Amino acid sequence: MEWKPDWGLRGRMVLTMFLLFALYIVFIGILSQYMGLFGVVVLMGLFSLGQFFFSDRLALYSMGANRVDEDEFPKLHATIGRLCQQADLPKPDVAVADTRTPNAFAAGRSQKHSTVCVTTGLLDALDEDELEGVLAHELAHVKNRDVMVMTIASFLSTIAFLIVRWGWLFGGNRNRQGGGGVIVAILVSLVVWIISFVLIRALSRYREYAADRGGAAITGNPTALASALLTISGRMDRVPKEDLRDQSEMNAFFVIPIKSDFVGRVFSTHPPTEKRVARLRDMAAEMERR
Repeated sequence: MEWKPDWGLRGRMVLTMFLLFALYIVFIGILSQYMGLFGVVVLMGLFSLGQFFFSDRLALYSMGANRVDEDEFPKLHATIGRLCQQADLPKPDVAVADTRTPNAFAAGRSQKHSTVCVTTGLLDALDEDELEGVLAHELAHVKNRDVMVMTIASFLSTIAFLIVRWGWLFGGNRNRQGGGGVIVAILVSLVVWIISFVLIRALSRYREYAADRGGAAITGNPTALASALLTISGRMDRVPKEDLRDQSEMNAFFVIPIKSDFVGRVFSTHPPTEKRVARLRDMAAEMERR
């Protein structure tokens, strides 16, 4: 398959970023009335810089993953290097997390500053073709600059969430003394967080379809990725629940999210596995007809 720009993904990114920008302009305007414009700018600036430059380190730290060199995992490095040549990408850092959960994710702020991480559970679960499919999927995220876009889109949502979470604790005394502005700021932050949460989840689900197609274009083997998704989904049921709970906060990064309850599935960062597999099989059928 030939790599083609995903205009559907780009259109959704532009629309989502426009809606988030409009939402956050209102958010900043209202919040500045109660916190002061300077305080809002400093707060958001610090969070944005931290997320932009350190998101990959935070992701690796949360998974207990470590960057590995070619001497430690020569086959993994060789596979990623070959796929990067096919995708016309600089080779990212390679990391491995020692966990039974079979999964993988990409992190980093740009194509030149990225990391692809796999778990030991994934390396044990997949055959060579399936592993290539998953790695190509993660490289497609890098090529589409998904990590950077999602980081920028989510950082103000994170600030809104923190204000909601901690505002009740630190603003209680001030509110009892007659400062109703704290309650207003918290309520506005709650509305901003809910709306941005829904928008970002919708964008995240589409970017998974785009990365599936991009990964299939890199390897030329959509059925391998489809097989990998089914294998990972099946193996996830055997992972102890405590391991899944520990890693559930990384759902937005994983190739397949940790399974959750009904509400969690409705607002999932990923589309259903069966729909992704169906699309990949359609791609394979289309390639065979050519």
